[in-house]
Amino acid sequence: MNEFIQDKEFKKLDFSKDKLPKGNYEYCRFYDCHFEKGFLDNQHFVECHFEKCNLTNVNVANTQFNDVMFDTCKLVGVLFETCDPLLLNFQFKGCNLSLASFYEMKLPNTYFDDCILHQTDFTLSNLTNTKFFNCDLKNAVFERTNLKGVDFYTAFNFEIDPELNTLTKAKFRQESLIGLLKKYDIVVEH
Repeated sequence: MNEFIQDKEFKKLDFSKDKLPKGNYEYCRFYDCHFEKGFLDNQHFVECHFEKCNLTNVNVANTQFNDVMFDTCKLVGVLFETCDPLLLNFQFKGCNLSLASFYEMKLPNTYFDDCILHQTDFTLSNLTNTKFFNCDLKNAVFERTNLKGVDFYTAFNFEIDPELNTLTKAKFRQESLIGLLKKYDIVVEH
């Protein structure tokens, strides 16, 4: 049976060896905790805040993230598509999500603020009205992705094929439009 933990702060703890106890965590704060290559599977997080945590390659299989904020966290290689889609809602600020995967996920209205998303996989995802504020999307994968209304205005280093993705009402800066034309191997000079 899962434990119920509410309003608790976890500070500078190492959960990479000793697993976080299975539970329902509500309004909890995880600060400077280490989960690298550890297990956060089959957990429930509601309105929790992870700050300055290392979650590199953490297992999140069947985990519920309901209104969870990741702030200045390292989430390299996390396979988010394995988490529980029920009530899924999370935001990312100042995080490194390189090599993470959001394959086939429904993530409308998600916020990525000042994040590194190198080689992050968004294939077949629904990102309707998602915001990428000041995000580095170098080699991020967008293939058959729903990008309706997505805000790429301050995003950079992206390459998106308009023929393979839905881009209706997506927002771009004029200077970044080259990221939509890359596959045509044309030269745009200023």
